[in-house]
Parts: sequence; structure tokens; C-alpha cells
Amino acid sequence: MENPVYSILIPIKDEQDNIRRLYNEINKAMEHIDHPWECVWIDDGSTDSSLSILKEISKKDKNHHYISFEENCGQSAALFAGFKLARGDIFITIDGDGQNDPQDFPRLLQTMNEMNVDMVNGYRKKRQDSIIRKISSKIGNFVRNLITGKTVRDVGCSTRAFKRTCVENLPPFKGMHRFLPTLIHYQGFSWTEIPVNHRPRERGVSKYNISNRLWVGILDLFGVWWFKKRIFFYKIKESTLYPKGASNGNG
Repeated sequence: MENPVYSILIPIKDEQDNIRRLYNEINKAMEHIDHPWECVWIDDGSTDSSLSILKEISKKDKNHHYISFEENCGQSAALFAGFKLARGDIFITIDGDGQNDPQDFPRLLQTMNEMNVDMVNGYRKKRQDSIIRKISSKIGNFVRNLITGKTVRDVGCSTRAFKRTCVENLPPFKGMHRFLPTLIHYQGFSWTEIPVNHRPRERGVSKYNISNRLWVGILDLFGVWWFKKRIFFYKIKESTLYPKGASNGNG
């Protein structure tokens, strides 16, 4: 199989009722994409039939692959494994709960090409969540931007596309996925935002609530703040190894 240009990364945990529908939607969204692509499903220790379904899909469709963890490690670990094992030059990410719409993929890629940016981050213009989740998300975004510096308007939106180089040097830590656009921005990569579709969860049960996100989110937030304060940049004046003007990996 020809090496893919695009790698779609989907972390899942107990999403047996959403996988087949999402699989069909992804194939439909990518059917007019000219370059080869792959979809990598990362099973984060599911205890339902998710892994069996992924095995079934990967056997019949060469574009779809899976990674399966022995135990639940968290969404950050799932994405990090995808970054390391997927083969594409450009990554596209969504959640596996069916709320993100694969039909947004072509617009993400078109925007990336037209604006010549390293990352295109989606923001949910019309969120299909409960009022409690909407309020908590707004508060979370406000606090994140206050402490880490304003980056994107909807850091919790998983619909995004970015170049592999954006994440090659990211430090692996729990909670990384919550700050992915911010961490990429800190490294000096270019980005933009576009509105994307957001759908209500129709199947399965949400793994997140205020109680299991608040305190760990605050701890992660100060870790990212520390990263911002300690990150450094340099520009080489001259070297026999690198061309004049080369920077610290993204310039």
C-alpha cells in the first residue's frame, strides 16, 4: 500500500455503538481526496466490543488500522501513540463519540493549503451539549487563556488538522490532549481556526464530567504555564550542518 499523506487519528474507549457509523462517514468524507490516506483507531483499553469491531473493519478495509492498549491509559497516551505510529505527513483528529463530523475534513485540509498554515483548529459554533458542559467549557477556556496566554477559542474541540512536525517534539504527559493547540502555538507554528459541525451524542455514555476534569485540569494548566515560561528558541547564524537562518526545528 502506498504511504499515506493523511492520517486520521481517533482515540476510543468503549464506543462499540459509534464505530461503524463513524467508519462509514469517514470513508464518505475522504472519497474525493486525491492523496492516499489512512485512519488509525486507538483503542484505549475498551471493555466492550470495540476492539472486535476494529479488527473486523481492518480486515476488510486496507485504509483502516488499529492500535489497542492492554489497559486504559487516557486520551493523551492514545493520541501520542497515534503520533508515533501513524505514517501520514498530516494528522487529522476527532473524538470517537460521534459528535465530531468527518464531513469537516475536506474543509480543514483546504484551509491548510490555501492559508499555508501548520495547523487548522476547529471551533464548535453551535455546541450540542448540556448547559452545564457549555458553561464549564467556557470557564475552562477563559482560565486556560488567562494563564497560558490567548491561543484558540475552543481548545476542547478535537476536530483539527496539523502537520506531523507540529507534534514531533511534544513532551508526553497526561492531559496533553487538552492543550494541544496551545503547545503547538508555543513552538512557533502557524495556525488558524474555522467553525466546524458539532452533533449531539446519540449512542454510548460520555466519559467526562466536571468532577473528573476540574482538579486534574488545573494541575495540567500550571504544567503548561511552566512549559511556556521555560521553552526557548534559537536561530543559527552559521553552521556546516544547517543552512543559514535555521531555527529550533520549526522555522
